[in-house]
Amino acid sequence: MTTFTRRIALTAVAAAAAFAISLPALAAEKVNLGVSIPAATHSFMGGINYWANQAKKDLEKEHKDLKITIKTAANAPEQANQLQDLSTVTKINALVVFPFESAALTKPVAQVKAKGAYVTVVDRGLTDTSAQDAYVAGDNTAFGKIPAEYIVKQLGGKGNVVALRGIATTLDNERMDAFNAVLKGSPDIKLLDAKYANWNRDDAFKVTQDYLTRFKQIDAIWAADDDMAVGVLKAIAQAKRDDIKIVFGGAGAKDMVKTIMDGKDKRIGADVSYSPKFIYDAIKLTAEARLKGEKLPATTIIPSVLITKENAKDFYHPNSPF
Repeated sequence: MTTFTRRIALTAVAAAAAFAISLPALAAEKVNLGVSIPAATHSFMGGINYWANQAKKDLEKEHKDLKITIKTAANAPEQANQLQDLSTVTKINALVVFPFESAALTKPVAQVKAKGAYVTVVDRGLTDTSAQDAYVAGDNTAFGKIPAEYIVKQLGGKGNVVALRGIATTLDNERMDAFNAVLKGSPDIKLLDAKYANWNRDDAFKVTQDYLTRFKQIDAIWAADDDMAVGVLKAIAQAKRDDIKIVFGGAGAKDMVKTIMDGKDKRIGADVSYSPKFIYDAIKLTAEARLKGEKLPATTIIPSVLITKENAKDFYHPNSPF
């Protein structure tokens, strides 16, 4: 190469470099975000659906390079099929998924991730965390620990307790394990039984009927969900039982918080926070991170706290569906 040719080449390289420096940073890829959640089969899921749609409305208005598609499923097989459609038909490149069940949804979510989508799992964790990029949830350990501590204290460390579990998921296991861990420190508190009631009022009514038939003395019932607590209270009223001193739900439904505020039912003196708004937070965090080409922390936990008459007003949202 001659000196002249080499000089021309160097000048071209320098000009190209200067041009590149003068350009603004290239925008990240447009985000086509899928949101997969259970249908509004009970009040908490009504809240999840409300906040997911609110996130779509707010975030699409704010970000022109963002499209959000929301799918709701009545069961695990339907959710698995919807995930496949989101991946192959809608062609999402990011997913926020609230699994209907942990085990049944792990493989379908992993298949979406394998096709290149960034995956944020919310609340009900998967059985294999390699199928996700990020996890956002309430504090399920505190959700089980706080009611147990309250019950032990209110019963003076002695009494009979029954529990109603949710659906077979990792988060339900975390809650039950935390509840049991507290009770182990109080040997005079007897956990008579713990059955699944699927976070459903009718199922909780039936499970409680069974408990009330089998056990002649129950001092406290951990319903582990405010919807289930409604079914529990109905069964107690129907059986005309007056031995139950405590009914402890969970998640801070507005009606339950109002009952605590007003002191209407001496059996309901406390609750534990677990707002469905975390689906909004998960969608917002995921969408805005992907718009910047960034990743979320592997785990984001939103604290759960004890709700009592003293702080209930801070958790009362009368306009919320939950």
